Amino acid sequence: MQLTVRRWLTFVDHKTEEAGHTADQPLRRVAAVAVLKNPAAGRFLDDLSPMIAASAAVGEQLARLAVEAMGGLPVESYGKGGVVGLQGEQEHANALLTTTFAEPLRAAIGGALAWIPSFTKLAVPGAAIDVPLAHKDALYVRSHYDGMTVTLPSDAPAPDEVALIICLANRGRLNARVGGIAASEISGQDGLR
Repeated sequence: MQLTVRRWLTFVDHKTEEAGHTADQPLRRVAAVAVLKNPAAGRFLDDLSPMIAASAAVGEQLARLAVEAMGGLPVESYGKGGVVGLQGEQEHANALLTTTFAEPLRAAIGGALAWIPSFTKLAVPGAAIDVPLAHKDALYVRSHYDGMTVTLPSDAPAPDEVALIICLANRGRLNARVGGIAASEISGQDGLR
């Protein structure tokens, strides 16, 4: 199976100040989006493995777009999301966002140990989705618990489409101060600490 992508989108949020404090290092969050035909729209399929296998090519292109949008900044956080048009099921986005889809992202950012947080939903065109972010090497780094709101265009996803999203960030939240493991203290052994 080959997935047919109708549209590629990239969003950049570059933040230098929050709560009256200018950051020594700006926070750049980016999202890369692929709007594609849902091969399972309008019907129930017991076996979604062809969709899973086909998602690697889309994951590779989205990873490339997201890394380019980072503008040379290192990647510390990541997340993924999916919005399914109303003729599909939430499970269709989940099938397209498995490890098969995500491995090209890990490779594009030079490796990562932590699982990639994700969120999926069924929605109408023009929907907004909050894609969660967490540190790429250690889930317990609280400063990197963040997210990016992505608002899709007014024609996406169509009822028979799915929008797949990869989000990246170069650092944790500006002014993060709720404790936990610092990024500089990551042991890099289990994807948690």
